[in-house]
Order: sequence, then structure tokens, then C-alpha cells
Amino acid sequence: MAAAGFEPRILVLSTNAISDPGIDYAGSGHVHYPAAARVLRFPCSSMIRPEFILHAFRSGFSGVLIAADGGDCPYLRDCPERTSRRINDAYALLKANGIDPSRLRMSGICSVCSEAFAKHVKSLYEAVQKLGPVVPPGA
Repeated sequence: MAAAGFEPRILVLSTNAISDPGIDYAGSGHVHYPAAARVLRFPCSSMIRPEFILHAFRSGFSGVLIAADGGDCPYLRDCPERTSRRINDAYALLKANGIDPSRLRMSGICSVCSEAFAKHVKSLYEAVQKLGPVVPPGA
């Protein structure tokens, strides 16, 4: 059950060439999604380290969405496989640190996927709102 007045903070990890233009398109097209979302850009989704995701949760974010490159990555042909391995490692790291892995999601967001992006952010926002704030183990 969520704490009264809890406002989730969502971190979106986006990629420069693929997902970020779609996210920008959502903004310029006035596609509505929770204002609690903050976007941080990376060159490639396979560069996102599990430790960084854990750090985001420890820094006050209650959900993380990886807006992945998918097969369109301009840097690596095996980007989807590398990204998938990193996310699986992140799930294990979150579990080991007492954080519900359902707070982390990944989706391929293309350069024109503004509606899909908004849908994913809204869905994650609603899910973590029900879960409540991240509570460190032993707190």
C-alpha cells in the first residue's frame, strides 16, 4: 500500500540516437505523461550499468525505465543482447539489495514512439505508486 501523498519519481534512461528523439517528440507533441519523469541520455542502452540503476533507487527514484535501442543501435550489432544481460544483472542486484525488481522496466522506444513512451511511463508510475517509496533494508 502506498504512503499517503507519495509522489513517485521516475528515471528514464534514454539513448541519443534512437529513443531520445521519440521522447522529444512526446514533449513537442504535447503527449501527456507524469511530470515526475526525468530523462538521462546515454549513447547506447548497453552502456547502462546495473550499479547505476541501484544508485538511482538509492538516490530517491522509485522507478527506472530503460528506453532501449533495440536492433536499431548505431554502435553495436549485439546491443539488444548486451542490454538484456545488463538488465538481468540489475534485477539480481536490486533483489540482493531489497528492492522490488518490478520497479525496473525496459522497452524499445523508437524515434517516433511518443505514445508508446508515454504509455510506459504512465504504467510504471502507477505501478510504483501502488508499491510506495523505496525503503532501504533495515529501515
